[in-house]
Amino acid sequence: MKKISKYGLSALCGSLAAVSAAHAGSMSVTGNAHLTWTEVGGKSGNNNSVTGQPLGMKTNLSFVGNGELDGGQTFSVTIAHTDKATWSSANITLNTNSLGTWKLSSAEGGGGIGGYDDNMPRAVEEVWDAGVSTNVNLQKGVGSSTNLQWESPRIGATTLRLAWAPENDGTQPTDKSVGGITNADRERGLDALLRVNPSIGAFGADFFVGYSETSLGNDPGTDKAIESRDREGVAGLTLDLGPLSIGGQISGEYMPTRSTNTTEYYGNSSIGVAFNVNDDLSFSYAEMRSLKGNSKPSQGSNGRTKLAGAYGGPIDEDVSGMTLTPKTEMTGESWQIAYTVGGVALKYANTEVTNPGYNKNTEADAQLFIMSMAF
Repeated sequence: MKKISKYGLSALCGSLAAVSAAHAGSMSVTGNAHLTWTEVGGKSGNNNSVTGQPLGMKTNLSFVGNGELDGGQTFSVTIAHTDKATWSSANITLNTNSLGTWKLSSAEGGGGIGGYDDNMPRAVEEVWDAGVSTNVNLQKGVGSSTNLQWESPRIGATTLRLAWAPENDGTQPTDKSVGGITNADRERGLDALLRVNPSIGAFGADFFVGYSETSLGNDPGTDKAIESRDREGVAGLTLDLGPLSIGGQISGEYMPTRSTNTTEYYGNSSIGVAFNVNDDLSFSYAEMRSLKGNSKPSQGSNGRTKLAGAYGGPIDEDVSGMTLTPKTEMTGESWQIAYTVGGVALKYANTEVTNPGYNKNTEADAQLFIMSMAF
């Protein structure tokens, strides 16, 4: 009986495989675009409810598949994805004839300056995302929050991008819902990015410079922030010279704080060069550097500076006239190669990072192999 059952199963699997190959089905997706703005208030005039992020969007999607079996029999499947927030990212975009492009972006990360956190040439991945866990802090502006973005029509080689988040708190509400309290300090955020990318024959260039500012809701007299805003900036240039691409960029974030030994700023830089042998084969080398700076240590009752943590334990030391800002520098480099044959891509990266995660006196390296198939 076992032997007969095994043969029967094999025959059935063979029949199903033949049906699948001979009668391939199709899949279509239908849905609608739905944008909402919601504000929440308390009853009887008592505004004791918190709105947070008011922008929301609906994800009414239906995946519909159908196909045909032998003998004219048909099958179908429908998967409804109604008003769910489990997607990785989403957007609603309106492309106008003369007024530029308008977009509601949710969790995409590319809004405002967010799409330019690291635009260096590479064959596989960025240095900080090539197998080593770096937890690098990159400048995203409002890109990680639900935001409204406008990009101007192209004038010559120049475009202007503006992005705004009513609450730059990193939330992505669904339709008719709000973010509530997630990061009470961070309120309105505004990004501006100017891009110039001329192309003449085999020569191409891409210059970008952007700035982002987020308002802080706390009272500067009692909270931890010295100023009522956080600021971020980015600037970079890439050049294409035939098969060779080279580039460099810098970025930074400034968060002045009254608290001692807390993060006050990040400064990043990266360079990259890629050689595209042909449409299928490319090599690259890139370096990254990220500096994390903390606020100065606290003052002791005797006016002497208390050195702690990275300075070897709590002691008092006379450093009159000096401003101590503990820093941690993370650096990394990565050699990469990518080869595509048909619908299969083979990729390899060799990466080394010093002080990953801003942890001093540590090192990490990784070899990353990727095989991906397009369909």
